[in-house]
Amino acid sequence: MADPRPTEDLIARLAAEAVPVRPLAPPLLRSAIWLGAALVLLATIVLVMGPRPDLADHLSRIDVLVPWLASITTGVLATVAAFHLTLPDRGEAWRLVPLPTLALWLLALGASCYSDWLRLGPDGLALGTSFMCLATIVLTSIPLSGLLYAMVRHGASIRPWATALTGALAVASLASAALDLFHGLSAAVMVLVWHLGSVALVVLVFGAIGRHRFARPVAAHV
Repeated sequence: MADPRPTEDLIARLAAEAVPVRPLAPPLLRSAIWLGAALVLLATIVLVMGPRPDLADHLSRIDVLVPWLASITTGVLATVAAFHLTLPDRGEAWRLVPLPTLALWLLALGASCYSDWLRLGPDGLALGTSFMCLATIVLTSIPLSGLLYAMVRHGASIRPWATALTGALAVASLASAALDLFHGLSAAVMVLVWHLGSVALVVLVFGAIGRHRFARPVAAHV
């Protein structure tokens, strides 16, 4: 019969050297903390850049207000989904949470493009250039993505791809909403192409980067 003392000694040594692990805060609380930090950063950028002079009139238009609110809601829901997806006891369905408001955002902007086409003809679909949209959304996304990574990385290796995509969507959609407060585009098609094009780029790039970083083994907190 094997001597049980080596096993007992190992158990005693492991118990003596064990380090207490601080449990993670609930996902809704961590979501609120990150959203609060994002609000402070984005509000600071809007104040530094200066709100657009026609902001009140701009947001009073239903064709502007609906997609703007949809982009904010998409960011909030994607944030909550990202934090839930890092936990092993949460279902895969959390990745679908921001999709309804994302679809509303796309449909609302598409309807605005159609309205411009009916009202202005081909001129309503004229596409100008606005690299400021791309640059602002991408640059704004860098610090927000870094903070989000720091907050979700302990559990992100469970679903790295879903976490990276929902996190990137949260960052980019909120940055797009903030951009609309100080940078105006003259046509809905420009908003559709430049805002959503920038969002799509951020989601793909930051999602791909985040997938590999989140997939690294980390010390799990439960």
